[in-house]
Amino acid sequence: MLRSTVEGLEMIHRGKVRETYRVDDERLLLVATDRLSAFDVVFDQPIPDKGAILTMLSAYWFRLLDGLGPTHFLSADAADLPEAARRSELTGRSMLVRRASRIDAECVVRGYLAGSGWAEYRRDGMVGGHELPAGLREAERLPEPIFTPSTKAEVGHDENITRGQLAEMVGADLARQLEERSLAAYAAGAARAEATGLILADTKFEFGWIDGDLALIDEVLTPDSSRFWDTAHYQLGSSPPSYDKQYVRDFVAGSGWNKEPPAPTLPPEVIAGTRDRYVTAYERLTGTGWRGGEASA
Repeated sequence: MLRSTVEGLEMIHRGKVRETYRVDDERLLLVATDRLSAFDVVFDQPIPDKGAILTMLSAYWFRLLDGLGPTHFLSADAADLPEAARRSELTGRSMLVRRASRIDAECVVRGYLAGSGWAEYRRDGMVGGHELPAGLREAERLPEPIFTPSTKAEVGHDENITRGQLAEMVGADLARQLEERSLAAYAAGAARAEATGLILADTKFEFGWIDGDLALIDEVLTPDSSRFWDTAHYQLGSSPPSYDKQYVRDFVAGSGWNKEPPAPTLPPEVIAGTRDRYVTAYERLTGTGWRGGEASA
C-alpha cells in the first residue's frame, strides 16, 4: 500500500511514510504505508508488509516502555479502531493514538559510532558537541550512550544541533527532560535487543505534549528509526550488516544517484532483501513469527 484511504475520516497529514487521520478532538489514527524514504526522498515502489511491521513493532515497544513515562499509544487492535479502519488492508498497519502537540526536535541517541556520527567524529573528534576519546574506530561502542538532537524538518534534511542549541529552542528544563527520557528509552531498547542477539547502534525518538505531560509519540525503535546490527556479524572497524533501510541506502549510493528526486528504481532483489531485514528485526525483537503480513505467536 502506497497510499491509504479511510472513508469518513479527515486526513490531516501525509508524511513520508505515515498518514494521519482525525478520529475526534482527542484521538488520531496513524496509518503506516509501505512507502520507503532514503536521503529524504520517497521511492515509488512499496516494500511489502513494511507499514504493518512498523506499526506492530511500535505497538510492542510502546507497551514495553510504558513504565518509563506517558506515550500517545492507545491500541493497534482491530477491534479498538474506528469502524472505517477495520478493513483488511488497514488493520495491522493502523494505530489509535492520543493527540499530542509535537515538539519539533528529533531526539537521537547513539551508543556506537556509525553513520553520520562516525563521519563527524573523523572530521572533528566529537559528535553532536560531545567530546569523545581519541582513537575510536568505526562501529565502536561509546563509553556511554550520547544524546545528539536534530531539528525536525517537514521538507528536506534535518539538521544536527547540540544540546545547548536544543535548550535555546525549547528551554533548558524541557531539553533536560527530552535527554533523560530518550536515554532511558534507548537503554531499555538496547537491553532487549542484546537479549535477542542484536545491537541497537542508534535510534531517534519524538515527543509531544498531552494534557501537560511529556509523551513519547510517533514510532519507536523500528528499522525506519533505528540501526540494528547482528551481534554474530559485528566487527570493529567496519560497518556491520544492519536490519534496517541501510541496505537500500547502500544500493542507491552505489548507483550514482545524486540523492535528489526522483528516486531510482529498486530492483526486485533489493525490495525483497529490505523486506526480509524488516521481518527479521520484528521477529528477533518480539520473539514472534511473521506470516503474510500478520504477527503470529
